[in-house]
Amino acid sequence: MTHPTTIDETAPVIADHTIRIAAPLDRIWELHTEIGSWPAWQPDIAEARLDGPLAPGSTFHWTTAGLSIDSTLYAVEARRRILWGGPAHGITGVHEWTFTEDGDGVVVRTRESWSGAPVDADRDNLAAALDASLSSWLNALKRAAECADLA
Repeated sequence: MTHPTTIDETAPVIADHTIRIAAPLDRIWELHTEIGSWPAWQPDIAEARLDGPLAPGSTFHWTTAGLSIDSTLYAVEARRRILWGGPAHGITGVHEWTFTEDGDGVVVRTRESWSGAPVDADRDNLAAALDASLSSWLNALKRAAECADLA
């Protein structure tokens, strides 16, 4: 089975958000890729568990917005990029994160595509929900990474 190499650029819903975080890349990468620790800093995630190494083909299970989701890691480029996705509740999602050093900080970009019958039936509301979710996630990552207690 071949995995996606990027988001689905033809999907009916695509969200694209960027934030600059004033923290070291290693700290941001660690926060973001220690999947089991997401609930400690990401209030929208109730639970998260990675089965296996942080490597393509591994799966993780997480709960957000009352939905249980199983995702597969498609690509991991240490300290640069991570891509995951899979089907959840009729929606096929592909989620990409990139991390680019920028002086004393890091530019974090996240892009996600959604397709499937639920998206076709309620595109505008699901696009708004995805936008809000990604914005919230980026802001939570920024707060956690910039927290002086983690320095």
